[in-house]
Amino acid sequence: MYSAAILVGGRATRFGGRDKGALVVDGQTIRDRQVAALSAVADELLIVGGDGPDHPMSGQRHIPDTVPACGPMGGVHAALSAARGTALAVVACDMPYLTGPLMAHLLALSRGADLVIPRTERGYHPLCAAYTRACLEPLAKRLSARELKMAALLDDVRVRVVEAEEIEMFGDPHRLLANVNTPADYAGLEALHGHKR
Repeated sequence: MYSAAILVGGRATRFGGRDKGALVVDGQTIRDRQVAALSAVADELLIVGGDGPDHPMSGQRHIPDTVPACGPMGGVHAALSAARGTALAVVACDMPYLTGPLMAHLLALSRGADLVIPRTERGYHPLCAAYTRACLEPLAKRLSARELKMAALLDDVRVRVVEAEEIEMFGDPHRLLANVNTPADYAGLEALHGHKR
């Protein structure tokens, strides 16, 4: 059994506090696109942080941050603590182009690692990755010490890095891993639309 989590916590200060999951990309909200992709590969879907969806869909559970104000690390810890699956796909709420096949690949690789994480020339992508329960204790220790950089976790667990060349089996890595941090990022999505390879 696999689980998936969408991290919706955070104040989106660079986007004027707007709910980035509600942004529309190619006629669908980012959240609806993510739910469709993740529901195809996971047996349960967790919505982590924020106030929870106004109209939760069947199979979704809202999970509050168990350690507030700890950023993505707190969200990943809360999701892993609540997940029922043997591995958990974690995605940020502002990634419109991730796909089911890519996430299924990351989850499948978790059979041989504690953390499966993409890496491109922009660095690691811990908010489009697969985590197992082996990450729980190291995450708890980092949170307790207020060491909140997600990259630090790579020193604590068995890691399988998925390089850009491997990601290309599923499409253009820049498109698949694109996220919307600012209004300029949102405007720039038009250049990625339709650029699947």
